Amino acid sequence: MAEIDDLAFFQCLARCGSLTATAREQGVSLSAVSKRLKQLEARLGVALASRTTRRLTLTAEGELYLSRGSLILDDLHELEAALGERQARLTGRLRINATFGFGRRHVAPLLSAFCSRHPELDAWLELTNFPLNLADHGFDVGIRVGLPPDSRLVATRILENRRVLCASPAFISGCAELRAPGDLSTRQCLILRENDSDYALWRFVDQAGEERAVKVGGGLASNDGEVITRLALDGHGIMLRSWWDVHEHLASGRLVELLPNWRGVRADFYAVYDQRRHVPTRIRTFIAYLQEQMAGRVPQAPRKTRESAE
Repeated sequence: MAEIDDLAFFQCLARCGSLTATAREQGVSLSAVSKRLKQLEARLGVALASRTTRRLTLTAEGELYLSRGSLILDDLHELEAALGERQARLTGRLRINATFGFGRRHVAPLLSAFCSRHPELDAWLELTNFPLNLADHGFDVGIRVGLPPDSRLVATRILENRRVLCASPAFISGCAELRAPGDLSTRQCLILRENDSDYALWRFVDQAGEERAVKVGGGLASNDGEVITRLALDGHGIMLRSWWDVHEHLASGRLVELLPNWRGVRADFYAVYDQRRHVPTRIRTFIAYLQEQMAGRVPQAPRKTRESAE
């Protein structure tokens, strides 16, 4: 039906945010996108958006058409998904958002293997520095650290993870022994700079559950976690990084854990998706696959009991 096609077109237009981006995503000319929007507005008899080639702003009528239309499209997708469950194969769109480091290392290869099993899927993985809102950007699944604050999202833990304080043996041999987290305030720390602050706030939990936060600083910083790890391996300082990112270096001895009686805070990974009456099989199956496969990709972090620490 032309009406359904128009709803899908306008949803794409709103998600892309401009005529140019819509043309790029749909693989058509800018003039074709502009003409189709004009035809849609003429059919409905209202203006749906004010636009330039770079930016599009929805009118009140456009917002209503988008919100009500999205519900219709969701119902249609749910109906088709329910019918598809009667078949053995997985089909349809699967859009995923993850952060760069974890996305490159783990989500991308797992998505590749998953699509090899289910070649009729139309999959898209978008990596960003920070998690994106699923609904606003049209994602089906997001990979996040920690439980989402939005109660409308369903979260499934796919990996237990924690922060690890570590440095290279060469760096450790040249500095005084660390006895408590507070000692870090006078040491050369490698800062993952995610804001404009001149320092980082590192949080720790001891064997008894006591929490402590320490302001740390140093002469080397980066906005990229892989760069920080490289600097630590080269002996430039102490870093606080996720277990999933450094466990291989710890196992090989290239990095050594510091203050083992003080753990970095939990930073578990979750796969999240929007609540809905019917979750498509492709989404449920992909998340179950992530859970199953992640266990073999990242070993569980050692659990020290209070007695063993003493």
